[in-house]
Amino acid sequence: MKNIRLAWRNLWRNKRRTLITVASIFFGVIISTLMNSMQDGTYANMIDMMVKLSSGYIQVQNPEFKDNKSINNVFSPTQDQFQKITEIKEVTTVTQRLESFALLSSGPNTRGGAVIGFEPENDKQTSNLQNWISRGEFIEKGDKGVLVTFNVAKHLNLSVNDTIVLISQGYHGVTAAGKYPIKGILTFSTPQMNNIGVFMDLQNAQQLFSAEGMITSILIMVDDYTNVLSAQHKISEIANGSLAVLNWKELNPELVQYIESDKYSAYLMLGILYIVIGFGIFGTIIMMVAERKRELGVMVAVGMQKYKLGTVLFYETILIGLVGVLAGFVVSVPIILFLVQNPITLPAEMAEIYAQYGFDPYLFFGTAPNVFINQVLTVLIITLVVSLYPIFKVKNLIVSKALRA
Repeated sequence: MKNIRLAWRNLWRNKRRTLITVASIFFGVIISTLMNSMQDGTYANMIDMMVKLSSGYIQVQNPEFKDNKSINNVFSPTQDQFQKITEIKEVTTVTQRLESFALLSSGPNTRGGAVIGFEPENDKQTSNLQNWISRGEFIEKGDKGVLVTFNVAKHLNLSVNDTIVLISQGYHGVTAAGKYPIKGILTFSTPQMNNIGVFMDLQNAQQLFSAEGMITSILIMVDDYTNVLSAQHKISEIANGSLAVLNWKELNPELVQYIESDKYSAYLMLGILYIVIGFGIFGTIIMMVAERKRELGVMVAVGMQKYKLGTVLFYETILIGLVGVLAGFVVSVPIILFLVQNPITLPAEMAEIYAQYGFDPYLFFGTAPNVFINQVLTVLIITLVVSLYPIFKVKNLIVSKALRA
């Protein structure tokens, strides 16, 4: 404890030197935290947008549906199961879907596509399909009209109020066929999604495929993507092994692969930043030791043991690190909280590129615990490693040369 008090007093004998060192750590923590927060926020927004349009954060399916997307691999959830899922704390929205494929036809034009039966009211909070209507209007529960994606409508030369014919195979081989008026055209910003096919009310789809009361999946949204595993575990207990409970990573391997590859480039940037921070701290510590070389020589000459002197210098470096890290943490928290509520708007050119891929034209920030913890621990470790330098210099100190410095 005496050595720690002595180290603390020594720090403020030369306030300018100490403040320079603290400042290098302080700004290092803030910059690295902001970078990590932006990365976390960007991924969270990307995941949220993709799962809303496609899979949901979690899906409950027939165990065979993932590998064989046949209309025969459907299931009928009990009211008790559905109710228990909606009561899970992390769950925000639950919606049911029936998905299959059909031959889409209009006059002489035909093409294959997906037919997705969904619950319009619930999907307004889940997939936000209503936001992608470019012509016509959104359908409501019980509506006999359908929504058609842009490329399908273009290929079949269809518009709002025209009729589309669907021909497919229903549940257990029953012939599925029907004519439906087009109520709206969906134009997604992601080109691939414009090829999907047809969206219709769930009950309408169940009648088409002779699968009354049956669905292919329950799509579940949670309050935050970091809570997916917790919610998945609780839903698996409700399913009790009779149904497959899959998270967004299992349902979207391509998205996971993209994020993982992008993370490596982010890690490279953070690594370079940490190197800059490390050398910044190291440079100020070298300066501190060089300025005090004569002082250190005098202290050893009057009888202070080198290991005790090295211990004091070690504590000085650690204390500087703690002050810098804590100051950086305290300042970065309100900055990030502000940026989470007020994302940075991108310049016009970049905003257009983002819009083409269906992403909001903003830089988003996240507040996951690891955003703060990882940076604090990393900078502390860097400081700990740098603190070995004063010990090494004291150990190899030649008193006669130090006194002449």
